[in-house]
Amino acid sequence: MGWPRFAYSVVLYALSPLITWRIWREQVPTYSRLQRLGMRLDPLPAGPTIWLHCASVGELRAARPLIEGLLQRYPAHGLLLTTMTATGAQQALTLINDQPERDRVRLVHRFLPLDYPGAAKRFMARVTPALALLFETELWPNLLNACSRQGVPVAVVNGRLSPRAFARYQRWRPLMASALANVSWLAAKSSADAERFNRLGCRVDATSVVGSLKFEMPSHDKALEEGERLHYQWGGRPVWVAGSTRDGEETLLLQAHRQLAKRHPDALLVVVPRHPKRFDEVARLCRDEGWSLSRRSQQQPVTAQTDVYLADTLGELAVLYAAGSVAYVGGSLVPLGGHNVLEPAALGRPVLTGPSLENFADVAEPLLMAGALTQVDSPTALAEALVRHFDDPVEAQRQGQAGYEVVKAQAGALTRTLDGLARLLPQPRSVSTD
Repeated sequence: MGWPRFAYSVVLYALSPLITWRIWREQVPTYSRLQRLGMRLDPLPAGPTIWLHCASVGELRAARPLIEGLLQRYPAHGLLLTTMTATGAQQALTLINDQPERDRVRLVHRFLPLDYPGAAKRFMARVTPALALLFETELWPNLLNACSRQGVPVAVVNGRLSPRAFARYQRWRPLMASALANVSWLAAKSSADAERFNRLGCRVDATSVVGSLKFEMPSHDKALEEGERLHYQWGGRPVWVAGSTRDGEETLLLQAHRQLAKRHPDALLVVVPRHPKRFDEVARLCRDEGWSLSRRSQQQPVTAQTDVYLADTLGELAVLYAAGSVAYVGGSLVPLGGHNVLEPAALGRPVLTGPSLENFADVAEPLLMAGALTQVDSPTALAEALVRHFDDPVEAQRQGQAGYEVVKAQAGALTRTLDGLARLLPQPRSVSTD
């Protein structure tokens, strides 16, 4: 073991008490906690296995077209999905249940083991994947080393490395260089991402720019149909949907909603917090501020008196965006880097966001250039933007259509990614991924 990975492993062992506490919290009752140590992984998919790791909910949503493309292109292979978080596990199970029965049996979800050397070895020895895929920036040195020792080709797909993450990894460059030496192919989202990975130590000849898989959206016909039904149930009111909101952000959104209500007193705010553990907290906040609240998880109806609808469920964000006339994407009025602005754009909705979009700058840029994305820097500015959209529905529809066209025009990363992976996984069955 080289000294960078040895030092890294020593630090991991030293942090074991803290890590153990985090595991205890990030757990689903139907899963064994021993999966975090590379144990209790059975049953796994039958036959050769492709392993895909996504950190959590957002990455799984972005990876869905790739997952379905792999199932179609490699019908003899099973697909093992791993995540780090409990919400990621729940999203994976939702994704699996959405597949046709013939594909559902080939999909399995497990928790990723912690990156201890022993846990990584046990995981690899049990799974023995034909191909390992790491989504975006999931670079775990001991797992990558275990792949290399077992002769498993590794691809980083939808490779993303923000300037902030690059600066952080630079402090550990010897460790990251040794980890990236085990990557067979890196499919970067952009030339800027590719350059940052190369500067960290990834081989230039193993790097390609394929575009962002986040532009590869599944069909939204069902979401649009269900969203239209919801909007009708809500009485056709002016509806704005705040998706993936974060701690401290809901207070700002409620301030904006109060200002909006002066011009549109019948406006409805639909709040979709990013993390389920905050559902009750957000409900208390709304009630403490005097809003009339309905909760989706409790099947409480939206009446004419409802001011705020708390969407405290999982896996319904697309339907809820479709039910609104305007979408606000959270994690952006607070300095957290934002969330995926493409989800509502793909549904033809005009999109609002705060100034913090560092994590999605690459996908936000074409929307900004097309006039489909509006950035605001305060609750007042957000309220003013909402008033403009509700006062001028024709212009709002134009912006939504512009966003839809951007998403449609940027597609193609999925085909390029699958074609690149075909060089690492022998004898794929060539099937159209349209």
